[in-house]
Amino acid sequence: MPGTWDLSRDGSTRRCVITLSSESGEAGRRLSFPAGCRRALPVLNGVAGWLFTDGTLRFVDRNVRPVLPFTRRPDARSLAATTESGEQYSLVPLQILAMLPAVPEPARPESAASRSDAQRPAAPETDLGGEPPPAGIYTLDRYRDPDTCRLELTPARPPAPVRILEGCRDTGLGVFNPVSWQFARGRLTLTARRGHTVTLIPTGDGRWRRDPEVGTTFILRRVVAP
Repeated sequence: MPGTWDLSRDGSTRRCVITLSSESGEAGRRLSFPAGCRRALPVLNGVAGWLFTDGTLRFVDRNVRPVLPFTRRPDARSLAATTESGEQYSLVPLQILAMLPAVPEPARPESAASRSDAQRPAAPETDLGGEPPPAGIYTLDRYRDPDTCRLELTPARPPAPVRILEGCRDTGLGVFNPVSWQFARGRLTLTARRGHTVTLIPTGDGRWRRDPEVGTTFILRRVVAP
């Protein structure tokens, strides 16, 4: 559980990057986030630490009472919590935002049929076709919050460099830190410095959306020079 997470309020653009520490604090284990998060997500004003007990992650107050009790969503990639007032929140590891492969299911007893299936070659990824995205400036659109960060897909042999432009206010993309891009089988792939990837597919009008869709909205839109 320790690591960097993205907390967002469902149905809004309000979000915050939170770091869960393994160190003990006054209420469970320590957590930290930028000061502006208290304005963006007021629920954090009552959070003093975090606990992971009985397979459940909880953000707790100074008296170790749950403020945000999270449960795992069916996609196994994100957590959800509902406050007493009915506000709903999503918590996603930044590694998941970077589209790491899903956690594999526990191993099951192997049957003859499953052994036969395993011997079959894996189905190739569907080729979506289409033209590669033109090199140039693209902006990142979030849910109801367009143009949060601009980056340049440079024209070079793949994997070609990616450069984040000044003025980026999207902390999630900054932490992901894409350094290269390439196009294959109809898909645009951004690769982070640490090797994580985000895969995007075209939606028309110079837009590319994350595939599969998970966590907060992630759409790259080409910026056409006036």
